[in-house]
Amino acid sequence: MIGLEYSLMIEATEEPDYFGFYSPDLKGFTKIGHSVEDCIYQAKWGMKEHIHLLKEQGLPIPPPNPDPKIIVQNQEKLAVA
Repeated sequence: MIGLEYSLMIEATEEPDYFGFYSPDLKGFTKIGHSVEDCIYQAKWGMKEHIHLLKEQGLPIPPPNPDPKIIVQNQEKLAVA
């Protein structure tokens, strides 16, 4: 069972021990980790902290996702204009 209330996107970079992650359900939540497992662990506690900060600042809190997913993919390349 996924122990998260919101979906999580984990992006692998060219560095083998550097992953970026964020939640598409929880605006402003983004961090880095050193493995997929580290990202999931950090997300579990980081999302709770992020919600706490939103409450403190009187900002809206999105409802939990009833079907959260964890997606691991390669980091998207940025287009050069």
